[in-house]
Amino acid sequence: MVKQQDGMSNIQYAEELIREFLLFRGFTKTLQNFEADLSSDHAQAFQADQILALIFSLYIPRFEVEKMQSLLLFIQKCFFSSSDAHRLLTLRKFETSLKQYYIVYAIQKGRIDRVVDFFQRYGQELLHSGDDWHAWFALPYIKNPQLDSRFQLYFSKDWLDMLLLSFGNFLNEVFNSIRKPTLVTVSEKILREKDLKHKINELVAEKQQLHNLLVKKDQEFSELQWKLLRCSEKLELKNDCSATTSDCKNSCELHVERTIDKLEVNNSVYCQDGQPRTEESSNLASGEVKHSSHSIAMQSRISEGILSDGVEITIEDKLLQISVESQETFSGHTSAISRCRFSAGGGNIASASVDGTVRIWSAGPDSSTSRNATIYCGAEVLSIEWDSKSDRLLLIGTAERGIKAWNVDAKRVVCDFTTDVTYPRILDLKCSPVEPIFASAAASLSHEGSVLESKGFASLTLWNLKTWKPLTALSLGEDPPTITSICFNHNGRMLAAGATDGLIYIFDIYGRLPITGWPAHDSAVSCVKFGPDQASIFSLGADGKIFEWSLHNQGRILQEHDASMFCHVSEINVPRHEMALDAQGNMLLLTSNSSSSPIYNLQQQQQTKLTLHHRAPITSVDWHPIESKYITGSADHSVRITCIGS
Repeated sequence: MVKQQDGMSNIQYAEELIREFLLFRGFTKTLQNFEADLSSDHAQAFQADQILALIFSLYIPRFEVEKMQSLLLFIQKCFFSSSDAHRLLTLRKFETSLKQYYIVYAIQKGRIDRVVDFFQRYGQELLHSGDDWHAWFALPYIKNPQLDSRFQLYFSKDWLDMLLLSFGNFLNEVFNSIRKPTLVTVSEKILREKDLKHKINELVAEKQQLHNLLVKKDQEFSELQWKLLRCSEKLELKNDCSATTSDCKNSCELHVERTIDKLEVNNSVYCQDGQPRTEESSNLASGEVKHSSHSIAMQSRISEGILSDGVEITIEDKLLQISVESQETFSGHTSAISRCRFSAGGGNIASASVDGTVRIWSAGPDSSTSRNATIYCGAEVLSIEWDSKSDRLLLIGTAERGIKAWNVDAKRVVCDFTTDVTYPRILDLKCSPVEPIFASAAASLSHEGSVLESKGFASLTLWNLKTWKPLTALSLGEDPPTITSICFNHNGRMLAAGATDGLIYIFDIYGRLPITGWPAHDSAVSCVKFGPDQASIFSLGADGKIFEWSLHNQGRILQEHDASMFCHVSEINVPRHEMALDAQGNMLLLTSNSSSSPIYNLQQQQQTKLTLHHRAPITSVDWHPIESKYITGSADHSVRITCIGS
């Protein structure tokens, strides 16, 4: 994930260089066209699904085998070199499979003439290709070829599905390994040099701090040595004087006894029972009783969890606050924060409140404020999500069927559409890190208007990020639970979903099918996240339990935490909680029912710490995609960025 974000920073830096050059040369019209293209560009990469659609939805159904052949030849010339023998061999095998499917499709549609024409045109080439095509030449003259053992496999739906999935994966792998443009590589080098200089300066400053600390410790050590010497001298002097002290002891004791006798005679008072008692001794005894009773009472109150001033001692009080370098507060909202998110590169922040307002902020004091904006959605905002490939596009999901797309450069809504009326509440949105698609988890209104709806009223849909059209609705079964949280893995091939039935579901994005699932919590799942090594999944339940599940050994718990004192959902109408992992996958941050949130150190489980306090419960959290800083949104209407250092 960090590599993708670094790549985005390099691309944006290259774009700034292009802008600077065009302005320097006075190419204002070219600059306008360039900005217009950037505003409408959301993909920034070749798309495997478009090539699949071109072949399987256009060329083959129209029997345009020449165009299919030309497309495959174009892919070979543009993306393969003569030294890449393994991929060339794989592409040749896919070309053979596509031709075989062309013949099968023509026979299924009753177009025997297309099959005969195909063999007349490519027969000699197929015979010399080395593949076993001899049996295929008899295919047009066989009755019911789908029942023939030699061709039965090719007429099955499973073979077609496998061809679509494997060819799509192959194209994605090829496109992801394309050589970057020279301008981008130059930008990478410049940014890397700047980063190295910045790190060198930080190391020099750290060295100076350590040097100053060492000098201070040396001074303290010298002072301790001097004090130790003085104590040693005093001890020797005391031993020398011990004989003199022993000689004076008897006379001192006699003097004390006479003084006490004199006080008893002059200051005696009598109680009602006639027994004599001195005022001093009475006051002293009374003081001892008061001190003793006060100590017992204090110990009793502490054992009951209460201080002397009536403040309750909780487990939260025993946790230390995390060390903070700086904190910045945004207070532009007028109602409780529902969601807050860093953009893909970390340059911008989006925050949403329950009154339907979304605000765009600059993430740092040195960042430009030109993208700052306020968006009025007209309905409660339940989810927000940045495009994973840029800092330009923000998706917004509302409680009234609305999904909006906001372009931060153009400062306008570039798309605004409504979803199925059956599922008006857009509970979560997630963008694929690889392809221009996004997923939405929607639910219907329950009878009580709660967030954690009952079963039977939910949908999970994949959308095209360029056409804004639905691609498919992922199957949730006949009695689907509400999907409360979703997330893609690092290559966009898997989608994890947490549901109100306590299960975690895993979907294959290319096959558009569920792969597996398992019971994770006794209560609803509030949030799911893939682990940093992509070999595990973290889940947060409505009961406040946190589990890390192994993907290699399904059902195995790698680690667990109990955060029920912070984020236990005791009532169904309480908003669901969420969690966030830092870029390195070492720190786990949660929302909280109190004014501070726990931060779990996943590498050292005993070192749980707390965030700085808000003035109300913390309702949303997120980590910066690169730096050691996090964002918290609260019911006190504020959003805070906290830097904890590396």
